Parts: sequence; structure tokens; C-alpha cells
Amino acid sequence: MFKRIVLTGSLVIALALVIPAHADTIYSAVLLGSNEVPPTGSPATGVGVFTLSGNMLTIAETFTGLTAPASAAHIHCCGPVGVNEMVAVPFTPFPNVTAGAFNTTVDLSLASTYTAGFITQEGGTAALAEAGLIASLNSGDAYANIHDANFPNGEIRGQITQVTPEPASLLLLGTGLIATVQIARKRIRA
Repeated sequence: MFKRIVLTGSLVIALALVIPAHADTIYSAVLLGSNEVPPTGSPATGVGVFTLSGNMLTIAETFTGLTAPASAAHIHCCGPVGVNEMVAVPFTPFPNVTAGAFNTTVDLSLASTYTAGFITQEGGTAALAEAGLIASLNSGDAYANIHDANFPNGEIRGQITQVTPEPASLLLLGTGLIATVQIARKRIRA
């Protein structure tokens, strides 16, 4: 009985150490002119990584090759690929350059994170806006884009999609847990 308790306890501890590291939800977007509606033909490119941890959304976006300095960037929500939607979360202050990076963390529980129009569209409260945005992030119905003087409706755009763990990552996690169990068994037997 003692051996089982120790073995089970070891497994629970191993899981407790691993699970929090994977509790965040990660989304990504590849921003291209061909993704804009209508397509812009822009040579610019960008990548966005969005990490959701509780109410906090970390936004990390890099871009290069814009045909004019950026004038605005944001998350638009909530519709399928190929549909233009309203601005939900503005990226402020976004750098006024043709190539660069933007990093910030916003609190999705605050009304100041959203545009007034988005809050109204989602039912009138920050809580409903947060629920609507998260649902759209999870379903792939939100996108990020960057605007400039040459393309005031957006030069590059990318649909935001959830990043799923790679099978190799899951294999490493499983292997680590098996190794932990095997070490615990050997210590119990010794």
C-alpha cells in the first residue's frame, strides 16, 4: 500500500509540475497581403503570436516590408476567413515604421482593451466582449492586420488560429512521466 501511495504521489507531483507550463493557450497568425480582403499584392510579411493566460492576452507581432510606415494594427473580430470585421482590440501604441516589432499584454477583463463598437456588438459589457473574443480566437474567427497610408483598409492580414501541441511535444511529456514513474518504482523497490 505504501508503495502505491508513493508511486501515485510521484505521478501527481510530476503532472502538477508539467501541467501549469502548458496551461496557456497559444495562437498564431501569418500576415500577408494576399490574406487581405481584397488582396493587396503587398510584399510585406508579418507574424503574430498571441498567448492567452487567464484574462491576460500577450501580443507579439513582427513585420517587415510595409510600403509605408504603419498607421494602425489590431485584432478584428468576429467572422469567418474572407470577411472583413470590426476592430476589437487595437494595438497601441503601434510603431510607425515599415519593419519592426510590437509586444504588449492586455487585460481582456477591462473595457479599455476593446473598441466601444466591439463592446456594443458583443452585448455591452467587457465580460461579454472577452467571451466573444476568446470564442472567436478558439474558432479561428478573428484576424490581425496592419494598416498604413498606402493601404488604409489594411496592407497585411493573418487569420488567428490556435496552435496545437506537436506530437513530438506530447511524446516528450509522456516519456518524462514514464521515466518519473520508473525512477519512483526503482526507489520503492530499493
